[in-house]
Amino acid sequence: MALLQIAEPGLSAAPHQHRLSVGIDLGTTNSLVATVRNGISTVLKDIHGSALLPSVVRYAPDGSVQVGQEAQAVQSDDPHNTIVSVKRFMGRGLKDVGDVANLPYRFVDGASDSKQASGMLQLRTIAGVKSPVEVSAEILKVLRERAELSLGGDLVGAVITVPAYFDDAQRQATKDAAKIAGLNVLRLLNEPTAAAIAYGLDNASEGLYAVYDLGGGTFDISILKLSKGVFEVLATNGDSALGGDDFDHRIYCWVLEKANLSAMGAHDTRLLLTHARTAKEQLTNHAQAQITAVLSSGELVDLTLTRELFYEMSQNLVTRTLQATRRALRDAKLKVEDIKGVVMVGGSTRMPQIQQAVGDLFGQIPLNNLDPDKVVALGASIQANVLAGNRSADDWLLLDVTPLSLGIETMGGLVEKIIPRNSTIPNARAQEFTTYKDGQTAMSIHVVQGERELVIDCRSLAKFELRGIPAMVAGSARIRVTFQVDADGLLSVSAREMASGTEASIEVKPSYGLSNDEITRMLQESSQYARDDMFARALREQQTEAGQLLEAVGNAMEQDGEALLDAKAQARIRVSIDALKAVINGKDSQAIKRAVEALNQVTTEFAQRRMDHSVKHALAGHKLSELEG
Repeated sequence: MALLQIAEPGLSAAPHQHRLSVGIDLGTTNSLVATVRNGISTVLKDIHGSALLPSVVRYAPDGSVQVGQEAQAVQSDDPHNTIVSVKRFMGRGLKDVGDVANLPYRFVDGASDSKQASGMLQLRTIAGVKSPVEVSAEILKVLRERAELSLGGDLVGAVITVPAYFDDAQRQATKDAAKIAGLNVLRLLNEPTAAAIAYGLDNASEGLYAVYDLGGGTFDISILKLSKGVFEVLATNGDSALGGDDFDHRIYCWVLEKANLSAMGAHDTRLLLTHARTAKEQLTNHAQAQITAVLSSGELVDLTLTRELFYEMSQNLVTRTLQATRRALRDAKLKVEDIKGVVMVGGSTRMPQIQQAVGDLFGQIPLNNLDPDKVVALGASIQANVLAGNRSADDWLLLDVTPLSLGIETMGGLVEKIIPRNSTIPNARAQEFTTYKDGQTAMSIHVVQGERELVIDCRSLAKFELRGIPAMVAGSARIRVTFQVDADGLLSVSAREMASGTEASIEVKPSYGLSNDEITRMLQESSQYARDDMFARALREQQTEAGQLLEAVGNAMEQDGEALLDAKAQARIRVSIDALKAVINGKDSQAIKRAVEALNQVTTEFAQRRMDHSVKHALAGHKLSELEG
């Protein structure tokens, strides 16, 4: 029997009408759905009283689809058709999955499949080839059905959480999965931000907080400022390919080494990975864990893993999370002493070595008073309640950020950043550009993502063309390029020629996401190679300026050289042209700069003569009285 929904007059879309909405945490290991009932956010349970839905999907031989506990129970018996941790494959290509050999799946490369427009990897199952989007949709369907059964009606919509470091492709894949599952997505919400909403509203907290979110497949760290109902994300960092699964894999590799095992089949691989996860969970509350398994060959694996050994083998994983945390603090221009509290999110934060490391870094005991498994879904449900119209949006304000810089390619293969990373979203920024050549009637817009100065070092997102630009002298056209990032973190780009009104636009939907370490690598390299990038940019700028000068002088010489210059003056200019051509493709930006200055100097008198000639030509045949009139 559904509970009676009560709402105060004036707080609903219509008097006494509560619009049904939910928050969904689509997790790597477990997923949850929550809603706001009578002003209180609560996680919805299934008919067996369980709040957590294991994010496991099995395509059974009889044609049915099993989701959750039922699928999880047989994952070792049917590894090819039972998909776990599918979130790690969302928006990714096969080349982005680093450890294919140790995963018990039959992968299909979407880029080589003629039926696939994108390069997102696929999984071959007994039910046919399935994409991660389709698999995730099965999980979302079960959560939607649970919510509608519990609430007694159809949902208006859902807020679905994603890791803060999900890129455009991963976010779009999540929205596509929701659409397949019959869900109206009110908003995609970053997981750390959702946790801050739940924590801040439940505890009326104010001040600077760090949200440390270590889930099954991803890690995010966000620095937020909570103040009188305003949730402002100051900086975010993380690793979209680091989570509890990686700790499981360390134990799995240790088992292979200690038991002297190799060339494991899919059944045994899944079996040992399952035991590795169980051992990890046991070590949260016990000093040691027993790993006992009978392989398909009949061989017995019987090992004892101590907490100390587990800490040692996973230390570098813990260190990676702390490095990202320090980067986030640096981006926010804060010190650890400035942080009032550290909110722990995600089931993997229960590992004692994580609690210890975070406590040592910040010099305080992390906050665990809200269930780390549930806090994200609870925060999402609060946001959904506002977006559904059940609560006034004036009560509080959410200011999230974009994790990576967005820009376009300019002449010379340079990146012009239009929206810098950690900019508040939703966001719209515009910048004006111009043409490179005389009479240019089209411009190619190349949208990129990353922190480096050169296009080749950043990620290409999309390309489109603006055509119909009026033919003008180079540099005369004004093309305004506008970037818009919506509340879900998804990007659209438009270009408009201001004189004619000619316009073109594109919604950026890359075929699949960044590789496992690409986002982290982009940020690390932006710092590591900052000096090299500075020199590379200076070189490209000088080369671009030199190319424009050579073209302009060459055209002028062809049109007026013989008419306005004697042979000696022409020779001097041609010597300077040859000198510039000799260095333009070199690596010495200063040499190019000197050659540009020399050519400019030797053509100064020629430019003046051309101007005088143009003025005389324009005045020829006109009386002074006509010009004055």
